Amino acid sequence: MSTQPSATEVIAVHGWAGDSRAWAPWAAQAERRGWRFRCCERGYGQLPPAQPHWDPASTRRIVLAHSLGPHLLPEATWREATAAVLLTSFAAFVPPGREGRAIAAALRSMAAQLEAGEEATTAMLGQFQARAADPFPPSLLPGGPLEQGIGREGRQRLLDDLRLLARSSALPAGLPPRIPVLLVEARDDRIVCEASRELLRQALPHASVWSLERAGHALLGGEGPRPGQSLQSAVLEWMADGPP
Repeated sequence: MSTQPSATEVIAVHGWAGDSRAWAPWAAQAERRGWRFRCCERGYGQLPPAQPHWDPASTRRIVLAHSLGPHLLPEATWREATAAVLLTSFAAFVPPGREGRAIAAALRSMAAQLEAGEEATTAMLGQFQARAADPFPPSLLPGGPLEQGIGREGRQRLLDDLRLLARSSALPAGLPPRIPVLLVEARDDRIVCEASRELLRQALPHASVWSLERAGHALLGGEGPRPGQSLQSAVLEWMADGPP
């Protein structure tokens, strides 16, 4: 279905320990299409927190969110979305059973390191980045809060959102039940476990699912369904052609 490009708007939400600069290549492609592209910012590093709202002129309103990102978007914003792309995300981060108990223990350890101060936080976030980047080196990750320096307020925001992550148990409040959704999974994801990915699929049985090989949580090696196609191009094509 055709639409005026100016009527399409994307709100992008980064995940835990990230920042909005990671969306730069996505924004460039969206803006070449004439779309509005707005970024949420949690303010873990030196960038100030920002929470954009939908432009009243937009009629196609697409959420693009990574990992914890869907759970960081206000319910009112979700209610007005007409489509969503969830990148290596989850409904419940901590699944039931033995695997979930191990993940919960790891989250408690991360929280303790955040509370211990700057040095422990830096070490913990470095380990987290390595796991998020795997199977690629963390040097390929886009710039983020860690390189900027994380102060007391940033550590508190990280801690608050880590606790939100640990409590996540369902789809984000306000997500419309029948909007088109694309789930992009990474088979080498070392952050979101397979049990949590399966729970998200069950919560969104109508969603399209792309499972990427040799791509980790940060999707550094991810490509689109066609050989040589970038993930950004493939997702924006889905946004243009898939949602009504």
